[in-house]
Amino acid sequence: MAISSEKDAFRDTIGTIDEEGHRIIIFPKKPAGKLYEYRKWISYLLLTILIANPFLKINGNQFMMFNVLERKFNIFGFPFWPQDFYLFVLFMVIGVVFVILFTVIFGRIFCGWICPQTIFLEMVFRRIEYWIEGDRGAQIRLQKQEWNSEKIRKKTIKWLIFLIISFIIANVFLAYIISSDKLLLMIEQGPTDNQSTLIALLIFTGIFYFIFVWFREQVCIIACPYGRLQGVLLDNKSINVAYDFVRGEKELGRAKFNKNEDRSITGNGDCIDCQLCVNVCPTGIDIRNGTQLECINCTACIDECNSIMERVGLPSGLIRYATEDEIQKKTKFKFTVRMKGYTAILLILAGILIGLLYIRTDVEATVLRLPGQLFQHKGDKISNIYTFRIINKSNKNFEAIHFKLHTFNGLIKVVGAQSLKVPKQAMAQGTLFVEINKNILISDRTKIKIDVYNSNKIIETTTTNFLGPRSFD
Repeated sequence: MAISSEKDAFRDTIGTIDEEGHRIIIFPKKPAGKLYEYRKWISYLLLTILIANPFLKINGNQFMMFNVLERKFNIFGFPFWPQDFYLFVLFMVIGVVFVILFTVIFGRIFCGWICPQTIFLEMVFRRIEYWIEGDRGAQIRLQKQEWNSEKIRKKTIKWLIFLIISFIIANVFLAYIISSDKLLLMIEQGPTDNQSTLIALLIFTGIFYFIFVWFREQVCIIACPYGRLQGVLLDNKSINVAYDFVRGEKELGRAKFNKNEDRSITGNGDCIDCQLCVNVCPTGIDIRNGTQLECINCTACIDECNSIMERVGLPSGLIRYATEDEIQKKTKFKFTVRMKGYTAILLILAGILIGLLYIRTDVEATVLRLPGQLFQHKGDKISNIYTFRIINKSNKNFEAIHFKLHTFNGLIKVVGAQSLKVPKQAMAQGTLFVEINKNILISDRTKIKIDVYNSNKIIETTTTNFLGPRSFD
């Protein structure tokens, strides 16, 4: 990219740290424009989905739940138990591949348009900040102002509202982890009966408050690994928020606007060096330096530059979504081999996942011989002892679970009640004996199938080994 060597120093530091290593507080100008309006509506839609997800249910299952403590997960209404962990991992791998493909094509657009951190910061907290403290200039003046009644009042109101919102976000976050039903039950019971949960809730509130009051864009720059990942994934054919340096610099570079000037004749670039693209940037970078780690593709600089170009009578699009090849070589975007490769991998993984979900059952039954136990003679019958486990992944209660031999005539005796109950989203386990006439057995180790019934309906069939004597005389 055509960037002069004396300006390459920006790549040695990040935009929010000065030469002495101190934090530079960013006061971005309030964005406005067509793309910002699109972002705003998309953000509010995603916020609604994010908040509603743990409270929506499909067939009685929470739409999204990540209960790490009990190792229960719901994704799009599908429940996943520890036994289904391979499906959960496959879901996550598909998500990673999708983000990689999206980044290879569209750059870091996920960060600016979809990431919850950006949406909460830019569309909730900053908008409240603009409402209370004013735009960029007013915020800078308030920051430099002594702690008088005006500053104390504005800061107190802002921090109090931020604390309330952080508490609400922490509750939603908790609903994703422990389930919305448990959260609502705890709210009904009160904090005294759920002190440990309350402590966790306050810790999460403090974390969110710290992030949105002080840490802010540093999450995207320092904490999030995605910004560094994009450096590996992007190339000259990736679509990014990009400054058209060919048009903006031309032969003589940038120059302040002169209304009597014809830049096609003077040789000055179309960039009038107004610095508004820098002032509106939420991470404090100069997009004219090229693609950078801190850029989250929020498009605020595009809207700001387009409004300036319109005012001075120059064509819009000086900053726009474009590939570097499009700017420098005037070539159109092409779906490259690498993009096709990632797409093929994504489709293959999605196909495997759909197939596994299709063959997945709502019931999982396991019957295993009790380790260290030999068979027993009971007259003309051979008896083996087994442990069983039945996992009910559905939202129906199983009221009358019993077992029958599928492949041999024989008896199955469950220790305790002959009919079991397995509540929805629960597990039952116990011990049973299988007795088979020794004259039927043809080997000392025989494969047998056991049908699991709920009332008169077969809900699962499992296979196990049956041990018998070596001789059948």
